[in-house]
Amino acid sequence: MKKIYFKNLKEYKSQEITIEGFVDSLRDLQYVQFLIIRDTTGKIQVTIEKNEENSRLNEIVSNMTVESTVKITGILLENEKVKLNGIELIPNNIIITSKCFDELPLNYKDSKSALLDTRLNYRFLDLRNEKNILMFKVQTCLMNAIREFVIKKNFIEIHTPKIISTASESGADVFEIKYFDRKAYLAQSPQFYKQMAMCSGFENVFEIAPVFRAEKSNSYRHATDFTGFDVEISYMETLDELMDFEEDLLITGLTLVKENYEKEIRDLFHVEVIIPTKPFPRIRLEEVYEILEKEYGYKMNYEDVGDMNAESEKLVSKYIKEKYGHEFVFITDFSAKKRAFYHKRENGIPQGADLIWKGCEITTLALREHRYTILCEQAKEKGLDKDVKFYLEFFKYGCPPHGGFGLGVDRITMLLLEMASLKETMFLFRGPSRIEP
Repeated sequence: MKKIYFKNLKEYKSQEITIEGFVDSLRDLQYVQFLIIRDTTGKIQVTIEKNEENSRLNEIVSNMTVESTVKITGILLENEKVKLNGIELIPNNIIITSKCFDELPLNYKDSKSALLDTRLNYRFLDLRNEKNILMFKVQTCLMNAIREFVIKKNFIEIHTPKIISTASESGADVFEIKYFDRKAYLAQSPQFYKQMAMCSGFENVFEIAPVFRAEKSNSYRHATDFTGFDVEISYMETLDELMDFEEDLLITGLTLVKENYEKEIRDLFHVEVIIPTKPFPRIRLEEVYEILEKEYGYKMNYEDVGDMNAESEKLVSKYIKEKYGHEFVFITDFSAKKRAFYHKRENGIPQGADLIWKGCEITTLALREHRYTILCEQAKEKGLDKDVKFYLEFFKYGCPPHGGFGLGVDRITMLLLEMASLKETMFLFRGPSRIEP
């Protein structure tokens, strides 16, 4: 039987229907029993009068426990006295499909009633919270929108390997694994394979896949195993073109989220979904340093000069919000020492940018160096020419100009809903001290 979702119940008034869901609450009174049943789309009241005719149902409900799952058949009636959407189900049959035997170890309906670590230990219960269910609906909507956006632009979806023979990109921050009788590594990025697709003539590709980073970071925005959305685009001539593309992609995604979930996000997360205007502000790194020192007395730490850090990202976002009323800003003109060897350079300046949203970097995007000789020189400069020999081989036989970027799916969800940490926005968080459940 096709499941009837509770959000569509009003279409079935005065009909006999069968519903399935969790027992959200239960009241067993002197003359009547009330059940509130929930699914991922809403809740419904089930009303059972206590009488001889309903004795079998009354007994089932009397032995029922909250958080059990049930299958209930009955007549759906209008009742203006019912606060829950003005409808109720009068049952003629109730089946307990799965009984909750023990008291829950936490109150998942109140996220403040338990420590975050306790919630993560019982994530399978914590996820029952309506905010968490909405969060993943929003994430699904966002990813579906940007997936459709790139598909409409003739992108090809690829699935790159996650077990690789060489420590990718820099040789650092990767997980080493045993692969039969040799060493292998978990991929920290699909970067090299995205570019291989450019050399293969695929022109435009995307991937939504796991990413692994062996970073011993316990910050609010890092994880060791997360999901990335990556794109690579051929015949991308300028950095402005690439930034324009990401602007359109994000505007498309946020617009669909706003159309579908604006009210629910406002009610549960107290967040307004703002659709950004084009173009996003774009500032050179040197200007950022000058602005932050002048406006906030902030001077970049010596080890971070030529790059951004968490504090400078927060401050530049504050400045952009105050001056331009914008939530996004592209930072350009980073130091070549701080950027990957495969970034294209003009006059020694990498042709890339970081996109900051609500005080946090969400993307490093760049034009790639596609010319074999120059790419080899830049890899050698970083001391990586031998490590990435297989990668350099791609570019010996012709490769179009190209560029691309990646988005952390969990991080962008965190920022959209203004959650405190990735730990709360990932289905199951993985960090240096957490590998369960």
